[in-house]
Formats: sequence, structure tokens, C-alpha cells
Amino acid sequence: MAEVLPPQNNAGLPGGAPQMQYQQVRDERVDVDAPAHISVDPAGQLVASMFEEFLTNYEAQDGYNYTNQLHKMVSRDGSTLFIDFSHISDFDFELKEALEMEFYRFTPFLRQGLTQFTKSLHPTYVESSSNQLFVSIYNLPEIMAVRSLRTDKIGHICSVMGTVTRTSDVRPELLTGCFRCGKCGHTLSDVEQQFCYTQPTMCTNPRCDNRNDWSLETNESTFVDWQRLRVQENSDEIPPGSMPRSIDVIVRGEVVEKAKAGDKCVLTGFLAVVADSGGLSRAGEAAVSSRANFTGDGVGGLKSMGVKELTYKTCFVASSILPFESRSALSNVRPEDVMDPNSSANRAEDIAREFSPEEREDIRRMRGSPDLYNNLVNSIAPNVFGHQEVKRGVLLMLLGGVHKTTQEGIKLRGDINVCVVGDPSTAKSQFLKYVHTFLPRCVYTSGRASSAAGLTASVMRDNETGEYVVEAGALMLADNGICCIDEFDKMDQGDQVAIHEAMEQQTISITKAGITATLNARASILAAANPIFGRYDRGKTLKANIALSAPILSRFDLFFVVLDEMDDLNDFRIAQHIIDVHCKKETQVEPPFQQEQLKRYIRFARSLNPRITSESQDRLVECYRMLRQGDTLGRNRTAYRITVRQLESMIRLSEALARLHCDDEVKPAYIDEAFRLLKKSIIHVDTEDVTFEEEGEGEGEGVEGDEGKKEEEAGSREEPAPLGEFDPNAPTPTATTEAPDDQENSGSGAANVIQPAAPPQPKKKAAKMKITFEIYQQISTAFATMIRRKEDAGVTVTWKSAIEWFLETKESDIGGDVEELEKMRRLANKVIKKLIKSDGILVFLAEAEDGEGDTDRPLGVHPNYAIE
Repeated sequence: MAEVLPPQNNAGLPGGAPQMQYQQVRDERVDVDAPAHISVDPAGQLVASMFEEFLTNYEAQDGYNYTNQLHKMVSRDGSTLFIDFSHISDFDFELKEALEMEFYRFTPFLRQGLTQFTKSLHPTYVESSSNQLFVSIYNLPEIMAVRSLRTDKIGHICSVMGTVTRTSDVRPELLTGCFRCGKCGHTLSDVEQQFCYTQPTMCTNPRCDNRNDWSLETNESTFVDWQRLRVQENSDEIPPGSMPRSIDVIVRGEVVEKAKAGDKCVLTGFLAVVADSGGLSRAGEAAVSSRANFTGDGVGGLKSMGVKELTYKTCFVASSILPFESRSALSNVRPEDVMDPNSSANRAEDIAREFSPEEREDIRRMRGSPDLYNNLVNSIAPNVFGHQEVKRGVLLMLLGGVHKTTQEGIKLRGDINVCVVGDPSTAKSQFLKYVHTFLPRCVYTSGRASSAAGLTASVMRDNETGEYVVEAGALMLADNGICCIDEFDKMDQGDQVAIHEAMEQQTISITKAGITATLNARASILAAANPIFGRYDRGKTLKANIALSAPILSRFDLFFVVLDEMDDLNDFRIAQHIIDVHCKKETQVEPPFQQEQLKRYIRFARSLNPRITSESQDRLVECYRMLRQGDTLGRNRTAYRITVRQLESMIRLSEALARLHCDDEVKPAYIDEAFRLLKKSIIHVDTEDVTFEEEGEGEGEGVEGDEGKKEEEAGSREEPAPLGEFDPNAPTPTATTEAPDDQENSGSGAANVIQPAAPPQPKKKAAKMKITFEIYQQISTAFATMIRRKEDAGVTVTWKSAIEWFLETKESDIGGDVEELEKMRRLANKVIKKLIKSDGILVFLAEAEDGEGDTDRPLGVHPNYAIE
């Protein structure tokens, strides 16, 4: 009901003494220094008192209360109290309903209730503290998608999940301003800002009519830290055929710097509408003067007045930011401060406190299992059949090595890079998809559809501020995680060069548009590549099968070649496994450990920092020496030459194995397993053993001797068959019918009469000599190098002299062992024969003279053969 005012006698007010008396009375009652009248919101005051009561009296079942949290906040000189929304729901349903419907309206009253609660316990802290107190609410029952935010959610509290793609600098924001009037000097305090720079509408001094002339008193105003984030909806929430939606998020106070590019977060706050100030600076029609087309008929529309269309945009004001894994009860496998082994995020004691007693007991049980290594390997990608070596590499990549920093401040990489190369349909992409779903901070991309800027970082101009900002690429988004790159071989050469620095130094250097920065890209890379010709050719080198440069190859710690080989038993097992997966027979693909168990175990294992003992150091040196000795030149069938990068890879793999067993020391057994994986990965990847057949007597007689034997055998087969009785059941032979070689010739009889053949004499099976391809390549390279050097010096080398030279080089290894000397002689003869007949690397320089064997003919290296 409207208030009825009493009637006033206004007679005589237009002039005379009564008017002067009224003016005098008014001047006596007006205090120009009195604060402006502020309307009171009864509902807000009720919410403030209810919230203060909640903070004072609430206590959870486990004994948690907000009084202890306030004491901790005061001890660390904080300004934000974090409130679980489920606690409010359990304590006061009306307060919960009020916050859900009008959170933006009641936010100042929540801060007011927190201030009163703090004054009751720490009265001096509120008076002496220069920071404003804030309330951060989290753990709402429902999480919305970014594209679900509509105007009906404006002012309501809600939670949104997305991925942070861009962060701005932390800047000061004017929270409440103190303005001084430019005419009378009167000050107005606690002017609340409405998402923009808001000045008082008019001076509270009744003698002053100022409305525009104001100056800000910064010393008496309240500022708060402010940051803007760009949040994009997750890839699994994008509908088919739609582009990902993004929204600007505003954070204040202690919530700033809680998220960085690449984090998958849950944000709690409210949706607000602000004026789109950036729209005025966008490209559009130029402003038109209002008098330019004036014809006397007035102005029609805002466009003719030179005013652009006024638009609004929505932004999300976040009260709290939490990692997605904390809301989804997932374990973040990789901690944030990976470069600081002594940080609280990496200490095993602090990690263990994050788990419940049941989870800690489960980790102890997994650690004590008898076959821990194989059980963990079988738990990786259980839907993929076989590929045990690849699963071992993926498991060690998830565990990673220990990050180190030298005394000079140089950081040594601890992340493990893995590349899988092989035939189509060998589950390469399945491993990438599994890792992408395993980690909350993992980026999946394709090499063909990615550019250098998309993989690293790009510099773009901000639409609103006009400043250049850094847009994070895939490797920056995967910081402290894993970047999965499919079709790695399809990348352009220039794009491959762009990730050299990120793969080894784990940084990205940018010098563009006045921005000079070194950004972190501390991520492991899991790449999948296809051979050039569709299928992997075992007869060619690894470098000839994939289109990758040597610097890229050397930066991968492990290389796995998966082949689609035909095997009846293996094909049956693969088909049975695929059918079981498609038929949803979970019992057929039940892994030893569930995915959540695996995540918790890896999270705890990564907090350990094993040390390398003196015994392990000697073993590392020995394994590295064997790798260097096994490294071959010549045609170089290995993936790449062994360098100190492979030694560092062996160290990282050994540390990962020590973490797998929760061991504080790197034992020699772990180094042996790392050496086996590394040797299988980069050396014995596409080589097959070379087999020579023992020919008994006449070994070393040369190429001509073999041909003579063949001609002699062919001549014996061309002789007519012997005479004998006619067999009616026997087929009639033709003129080209051949008789067994061991039959005796009985003269020139009829060719169509066949005598019963004598039982064939069993032939003696030829013995075989087998050597590895690396040894064969070493010997062949040694022969080619020696003969090419002698040719350049004008010295003639024969088969026999090459054999003698080779035996002299092996004299120190053979010693006086006659049998070993003869064995090496036969091996050298077989290698030279293969180089002449099969490989074509060695050629005869002259025809054989009468009575001269092949061993006396001069040899030379084929002119088209290049010795590396």
C-alpha cells in the first residue's frame, strides 16, 4: 500500500519571507558530509544472516567445519573461503534455493556474512587486511556444457566443464571506487562497479548539480586481481557437424592463475551479460555525420546518425575452478610441478594422503603381486590383442623418467617419446586413442591436418584489446601430459622441424610481433606413422620405409615396428578376440587391473625419484658400449646411429622401470630390461639372419666352379633313360622326360621304354651356416672399404688376397685356433661370393685366363655403390 503524505501548506512559497525561512530550515538540516542513502534489501540481509549461521554451526560427519578452514585462511593471509555446495544443501534448503535462483543478487550478502563470521573469530584481521573477502562455491550436483548456457541461466549459479585454451595476464580490477566531485570536492565511497567503469550518477551534495566531472581516488578505492580465460567445450561434447563453442570466463581474487592453457576444468559461477565493447572497433561501416545528409525531414534511424548497432555478449563469472579429475574422481597421473622433484605435488607422502585407506591398501597389494610388470602391461589397452612390446613402451611412457636440473640451470628431459610404425590395421591408432582417454591432460591430433603453429603456438591479435596474444598449440595444451600425433609421417618437413625443440628441450621459443618468449611444452609424444609404400618392406631400411628425418628419429626413445604377418594360429586368436570385443563379452577381455587402479598406481609411482647406484652406473656404461659396438655403417640397416641420446633414453627407461616396481634405486636388472627394449627397438627392427649353405668339398673354388657343377649335372640329366621292361600302368614319357641322376646309363635304347628305377640313394643334407645381418654387413662393408681404398691407390686386389687380409684383421681375435681360422676362411669366402653373385657390390675387373681360377681374378667395387 502506498504511503499517504500529509498535506503541506505551500502558500507563500513563491516569494517573500516564508520562502527564505524554508530555505534556512533546509540548510540547517542538511549535512553535506553525510553518506548517501542506500536502499536495504531485506532478502539479502536474511541470506547474509543465514549464511553466517551456516558457517558457524555446520559440521560434517567426518568432523570437517569451516571454522578450521577460516583459521587456515587467516594463517596464510588469504582472502577466499571455499564452500561445498552440498554442505549448504544439507544444512539449509531455503538458503540453497535462494542461491540457485539469484546467486548474482546475493553474492555481496554472502561476502557480508563471511565478513561478520570472520570478525567474530578474528576481529583484527578484517580491519587490518587490505583484501576483500570472497566466497568460492564448488561441487554443484549438475555440470552443464558450454553450449547449454542460455539467457535463462543469467544470474543463476551453475557449473560448466570445458578446456582452457587461452589465459590473459593478471590485471587489477576496480571493485568499489571512491570518486571525488570535480565541482564541490565532495567524495563518494563504495561505488560498486557494474562490469564496467561505473561513475556516480550525480553528486550527493544538494548544492552541487555535478553529473559528469569525477576523479577516481585510487588510494581509497578497492582493487582486486582479475584474469580472463577462454574456455572451449570438450571434444567429446561437440555434436556431429558442429564447431566447438567458446566463452570468456572472468576470475577474481585467489582464483586467478588456477588454470592454464590445456587444463580440463569445472567452473562454478554465474552467467552475466556485458556490453560488447569490441564490436565498436570491428570492421564495419564508417561513421556517418548526422548533418551530412540533412534535408529538413529529420533523421531516420541510428545508422544515419553514425551510431553502430549496440550488441551484448555473455561471459561467465567464475567463483571457483577445479580440475576435471577432482570432480570425476579420476587420478591425475602427472602432477603439475613435474620439473621440481622436491615440490609438495611430487612427494610420495603427500600423494599417499590423497588416497583413502582402501586405495592405499590396493596400491600395496598391487605392488606385492608376483608378476607386477606383466600384469601392468596386460592392463594397458586390453581391447588390443598382442603387441606386448608396444604396451611395455606405452606403460613406461606413462611412468616417465626423473626430471633433473644441472648446476647451471639446464633442465634434462624425463619424458619418454615413443613412435609406432607398421602396416595398416595393426592397432596403432588404438594405442593413441587409449592414451588420450587415459589421461585428463592429453591432446590428440593428426599430422596431416596440423601445421607448425597448430602444434607449437601462434601469435594472434585480441579482438577486444587489439594486443597480440599467444594462442596455445597442441604441445602447449599437453603440457605435463602426452601429445598423441597420428599420421606422423604425413607432416610437412617444415612442420617437423618446428617440434625439434619441443621434443628435446621441451620448450617453444617465439619471436613474433614484438613477443619474445620461451614457453613450456613438457609433454611426451606418442606418434604413429605408416610406411611410405603402404606396407612395411622388410628388405629395406627403416629410414627408407618412413618419411622422417634423422633428427626426428633420434629424438624418439623407443621405436616399434608392428608387422601384419600371416600366421594361422595368431590370426585365429586375433579374430576370436575381436569377435569377443564386438559381442561385449567383458569377461573375455578382463584386464588384471582396472583402469582406475592403474591410474592410482601410476600416480603414486610417479612421485618416486629413484637414484642410480654405482653398480648401475657401471652397467649403463657397459650397455652403452655394446650399443655403440653393434652400431653399423655401410648401408646402415639400423634405425639411426647410436648417440648419447640413446644413453639418456636408457637412463629414462631404467628410472621408469624402477618407478614401476616402487623402488628407490635403479637396479641393474632394470637397466638390462631397458637395454633389451632399446636394442629391440632401434637395432633388431627389420634385419633377418643371413644363411649360407655348406657345400662340402670345393668350397672357395669361385663362381665358375659352381657353374661347372651345374652344367655337369644338367648334362647327366640330358642323357637318355636306360632300357627295360614295359610297364602298362606307367605313363608314356615324352621326349623331355628326365631320369633320376643316380641311374646308370645302359646305352642307347628306346626312350619310351622305362626300366624299374633302383631305389634312390639318400643325399647328405647340406649343413648351413647362419650369421646375423649386422655381422654380414660389417664384413661386407669392411671388404668394400678396403678394396675401394686399394683401387684409389692403384693396387690390385684378388679374391685370395682379400681373404688373407680379412684373416689378418681377425688374427688377434682368433689366436692360434686352427678350427676357428678355417671357419673364418669359409665365412669370408661365402660373403665374397654373395657380394659378387647376389648383391652385385663386388665385380671382376678382368676375364679369367686359361688355367686361372676365380680366386686369382682381380676384384673391384661397383662404381654405383656408395660407401657411407
